[in-house]
Amino acid sequence: MTHITPDLVLGRRGKLPDDLRYLLERYPRDEWAGHANLGDMAQFWLQRHDMFRELAGMLTQSVSEYREGQLEAQPFASFFVPRLQFFLQQLNGHHQIEDMHYFPVFVRAETGLKRGFDLLDNDHHVIHEALERNAHGANNFLGKLREGRDAARFAADAYSSDTEDLVAMLLTHLEDEEDLIVPVILDRGEASLGLM
Repeated sequence: MTHITPDLVLGRRGKLPDDLRYLLERYPRDEWAGHANLGDMAQFWLQRHDMFRELAGMLTQSVSEYREGQLEAQPFASFFVPRLQFFLQQLNGHHQIEDMHYFPVFVRAETGLKRGFDLLDNDHHVIHEALERNAHGANNFLGKLREGRDAARFAADAYSSDTEDLVAMLLTHLEDEEDLIVPVILDRGEASLGLM
């Protein structure tokens, strides 16, 4: 794997470096939806990304509503726990499939983007560590819910901050991943990549 410079680590970087955006310039986002090579696999994969964005928003919103007193502890926990578990499990599985199956296909197809796929692979490690911290923080926060609002208030604040950081990293990663992968698919087609 290519060495990832500190400025490109997820959580620190802005957009993808220009040398990784050459296919994106040829296939800008506003042209993706109508492109003939945007096949079933790519559409499914993009839908999964949209699901992660939606779930992240729901989780963040529910924590905010609890902190603002709009949700009591039990209704909050009943809403939050199954969605957080689903989010964590699905995201972990999604990354494993990408690392083991999809990224190698894309690197072979477009060797000029290898550094970008190494960057995405590193993102997965950063996100995995953040997910573990988030799960630990959620367990602490949910445990404090049983002790009453005062005890839970500080745990909720800490967990909210941790969740906002995780979601910000995830949103950057999803966008960068799409900006690398979708143009390769549009350029080559799913059949030639062996993705059908």
